[in-house]
Formats: sequence, structure tokens, C-alpha cells
Amino acid sequence: MLASGLVLAGLTYLFMRRRLEQRLVRIDLRGPDGRVEIAPRPEDLLPDLDRLRDATLYELLIQALIALAVVTALAALLGWLVAGRVLRPIRAISATAQRLSAENLSERVPVNEPRDELAALAATVNGMLDRIQAGVASQKLFTANAAHELRTPLTTMRTAIDVTLDGEPSRDELITMAEDIRTAIGKSQRTLDGLLALAHSQAATGRRRLADLSDFVGVPDESNLRPAPVVGDPVLLEMMVANLVDNALRHNDSEDEIEVETGVEGGEAFLRISNGGPVITPAEAERLLEPFVRGEGGRTGGEGVGLGLAIVHAIVLAHRGRIRLVPRDGGGLCVTLHFPGVPVAIADNRTDTALTCVYQGYADWR
Repeated sequence: MLASGLVLAGLTYLFMRRRLEQRLVRIDLRGPDGRVEIAPRPEDLLPDLDRLRDATLYELLIQALIALAVVTALAALLGWLVAGRVLRPIRAISATAQRLSAENLSERVPVNEPRDELAALAATVNGMLDRIQAGVASQKLFTANAAHELRTPLTTMRTAIDVTLDGEPSRDELITMAEDIRTAIGKSQRTLDGLLALAHSQAATGRRRLADLSDFVGVPDESNLRPAPVVGDPVLLEMMVANLVDNALRHNDSEDEIEVETGVEGGEAFLRISNGGPVITPAEAERLLEPFVRGEGGRTGGEGVGLGLAIVHAIVLAHRGRIRLVPRDGGGLCVTLHFPGVPVAIADNRTDTALTCVYQGYADWR
């Protein structure tokens, strides 16, 4: 405000001075009869005119500076008040962020009226905090479940050893203990392999290239397999299909058939696997995507480690896809995966180097 006022006052002073310099002044002194009695010479009037002009410009400059000082003071006061009111929500956001920690994520930023940009910022921060809190809670639950899954076999081995060695065990008792320990070690190994596969699926650091989901399906008898081109890590995609098929075979009733279908619909590649089994609700179906959740919503028991569908979910998300679990009437589950579509020219020519380069620029996977 001060800088703008100085520029305005300076321009006004310069324009007024230029205008006064260009003004032509003539003074006539007339008598009672209207005739000119005295006609001063212009050079005699120049000193008075110069003094009058200088006095006028000086007075103009003084009054402009006084007005500028008053306006600048009012602008500073008004700016301070408005800035304090505008920045108050930002201070609240900063204070809330400073009070948050990994153990205290429940506090939220107040969202006040009016619904302006700062209110939208506060709502965005609250949404971010909700996601962080949900992620931390999920991580804690996952850690607890993983610890439980790894501790159970260790407890089994410790118990088998303590019971067997409490006295003088026979050869048969030692063999039984060894078999129990071998079973527990196998379960621990499957759990660790599942955890490593889950971590690798979430990272998705492998090289991505064009692949066909139908090439990974190993149950063609009851299948309706059509080309389903996707772009991704073939190792992860194969693991994803294998986990789905293995999960369907494990929970399928003997009289039901497993149905596998691949293809393209709505411009997206899809894979659909249906199997029979126990009746489950939609809520239980959604929970199957959580780590360590086994069939029928249980977290204990069964031969698996409860990471199959969790690995599938992580691979689908890593490939920008979607997964949908729908319970079947009469029991069983239908799992449908959708992946982003691939340009037709690229899908029809997998070995063309130029198309591969075009694809890499198109998808921006690297």
C-alpha cells in the first residue's frame, strides 16, 4: 500500500508540475472605463508566477504525503486484523499437527464457516488423518496377527519338546515329537513365505510387460478362456492366479465345479473364478481380503495361513486393478478381477519392439 501510494503521489506531482509549466497566463489591469491602464511585461511577472507554482506544488506534495501516511496506517491496521482472522484456521491446523503422534491420531482440525478454501483445507487434512489412523490401526492388527501366527507353531514345538523330554522318552515318542515339530516348522515356513509374497506384491518392483491372464490359468476343462491382455509383472500375475485357483480348490465342495472365465469387457481385462463351498455373507466375503482371515471368517484353524486373498488383493492394487467378492446363492464365492485396458495395437503385437516402446511411453510404468 505504501509503495503504491508513493508511486501515485509521485505521478500526480509530475503531471501537475508539467501542467503548470505549460499554462499561459495573461493579466490585464483595467480602469473604471474598461480601458487597459497598465500592461505589465511578461518578464516582469515570471518571478511571481514561479513562486506561485512552487508554492502550489509544495502544498500538493505535503498534502499527498499526509494522506498517504494516514491511508498506510489504516491499511496496516486493517491488513493485520484480516490476516489474523484468515490465518487463524492455519494456526489451528498447525497446532493440531504438532499434538498428533503415532499414539494419538484421534484429534481433528475444526472446520468452521464459511466453506471457503481454508475450510476445504481443514476437511482435506481431517480426511488424511482418517486414512492415516485407519492405516496405523490396520498395521497394528496385521502385526498382532502375524505375531500370533508365528508364535503358535513355536508354542507347539516348545510344548512337544517339553512333554517328550520330561522323563526318558522312547523311540516312538521321539519320532512323534519330530513329526509334530516338522509340522509346526512347515506351518511357520508357509506363513513366512506368505508374508514375503505379500510384501513383494505390495512393493511390485518387478519388470512389467504385456501378458495374458488366460495363460496363467491351469484348469481349462471348466473354463471359458478368452484373451485378457494386461500389463504387469508376470511373476506376480501368475502368483495371483495360482492363489485364486488354489483357494477355490481348497474351499470347493466335491460336487461343485470350478468355473474360470477370462476376457475383456468394457475396455478392461477381467478374470472371474467361481467355486462352491459354505454359505458366506457379503460382510464375511469382504473380510476375506484381510490378512490371516481364513474361510468362514475365522482367524484360526485350517491348513492355510490366511494370506492367499490378501496377496491377491495386494497384486491387484499394485496393477491398478479392482477386486470384487460376491457370495454365490447356495454357497461358494465368485471372485472377479478387473485391470486397466491395453491398446488394441499393442495387444495384437506382443513382439514388435516399436510398439513396446510406444507402450512404455503410454503407460508410464517405469
